[in-house]
Amino acid sequence: MGTRGLLLPRTRGAARRPRRSGGPVSDPVEKHPRPEFPEQDQAHPGWTGPMDPPPDHGEDSYQGSALLTDRVTIITGGDSGIGRAVALAFAREGADVLFTHLAEERSEAERTVELVTEAGRRAVPVECDLRYEEQCQAVIDRALSEFGRIDVLVNNAAYQMSQPDGIEAITTEQFDRVLRTNLYALFWLSKMALPHLPAGGSIINTTSVQAYKPSPHLLDYATTKGAIVTFTQGLAQMVAERGIRVNAVAPGPVWTPLIPATLPETAEFGKQSPLGRPAQPAEMAPAYVFLASDRASYITAEVVNATGGTPLP
Repeated sequence: MGTRGLLLPRTRGAARRPRRSGGPVSDPVEKHPRPEFPEQDQAHPGWTGPMDPPPDHGEDSYQGSALLTDRVTIITGGDSGIGRAVALAFAREGADVLFTHLAEERSEAERTVELVTEAGRRAVPVECDLRYEEQCQAVIDRALSEFGRIDVLVNNAAYQMSQPDGIEAITTEQFDRVLRTNLYALFWLSKMALPHLPAGGSIINTTSVQAYKPSPHLLDYATTKGAIVTFTQGLAQMVAERGIRVNAVAPGPVWTPLIPATLPETAEFGKQSPLGRPAQPAEMAPAYVFLASDRASYITAEVVNATGGTPLP
């Protein structure tokens, strides 16, 4: 009788640890700073420089593998935070980057330009306010005039403002700003970009853990993030036959300038996650790279949850 299919006992000395390649693994609990952080408060939209600890966008760690060679990408809100980390990662993967920013974020945008340029790719910053349809159209037109095509659209820009005093404290002005920034712009840009996306192109939206586990003080923001999940899944089915994929990333707490600019307390930010700390922007970027790349060719209508262990549906 042969040995195929049989479970044979191990001989002495046969049980060995598998060899690892790529260097030692890192403990995700201790990989980045953990609360408590110094209390810090900034005016909106917030700036990277004063943050303590400073955010990590992957400046010293992200290594590309030519996954996005010569692709043209649009990233909204690419001046800081997750957007900057995605711009850096895309550039190191070989992509050219057009990104949007607000007028008051010009200095932040200059740093993103430096990072993309240092990676050997083109960076085009576009100063605009995505709450207005005509400015969204101008973003698409600028990408086409600069590069002649669009391969990837990352809808990342967002606005939030904590209102711990309840729904009564949310003004119509705030509600309108949140919806126009987080939803209207995403709708307009997706609609405007689609005629120019080739088969193999993709749209990646930034939703949030708030879509599933809304914090009461972020009611309006969480509402938009829930809508983004639905929009992503619906649009993905609508355009699948064109060979265009639509996915989303749902970050948990991430240490970006938006946090000291919009939340009343920062000392314990991210402590509630099972990993006991907030994510750094650099930890989000690989999900966007994967979804934009051909390695995700059979993945559409999905949400990649990057929440530090918070269970989601």
